[in-house]
Amino acid sequence: MTGIQALERLHPSLPMLPGHVERQEFEYERHGTLSLIANLEVATGRVVMPSLGPTRTEADFAAHIAQTIQTDPEAAWIFITDQLNTHQSESLVLLVAVQCDIQEDLGITGKSSHLASMKTRAAFLSDLTHRIRFVYTPKHSSWLNQIEIWFSILVRRLLTRASWVSVTQLRQSILAFVAYYNRLSNGPFHWTYKGPSRP
Repeated sequence: MTGIQALERLHPSLPMLPGHVERQEFEYERHGTLSLIANLEVATGRVVMPSLGPTRTEADFAAHIAQTIQTDPEAAWIFITDQLNTHQSESLVLLVAVQCDIQEDLGITGKSSHLASMKTRAAFLSDLTHRIRFVYTPKHSSWLNQIEIWFSILVRRLLTRASWVSVTQLRQSILAFVAYYNRLSNGPFHWTYKGPSRP
């Protein structure tokens, strides 16, 4: 989740009145932005190992995956992501190769073998024989990735209409919300949509 802005409202909101919702002042001062990389454990509904930083680069995502794996280094991991280029990067291929003790030649970036292209890197990362692997949702199907549902909860419950005086305060608020959510979570999400009805 990129571009989370630390916006400080310059004037207090106007309170609710009969027939009127609370009205928020439109002027603000921007104090910077954060990017959030997070995992949702689908079996429990808990948010695991959130990473907050100024960017969401290939290196940031690989570092986030590495810190997540370190919570249980010998476990089998399946990460469900969209098809963003940082989710199919050379850094991830190298990380998975090291973590899974894969000795084969990975090739040369942009030229050969597993590192030749995004398609070959994605094939390597989603290999069913690897202890750590990635499953990629189809394009235009972000709703299949449950972390997106959680991101919408974060926006509705914390980010919308809030005011922060610094990026540090924004970071602390997000981490506090993650802890609060995990403590009071009702468990995994249960999808109720059954598909279109048929005549």
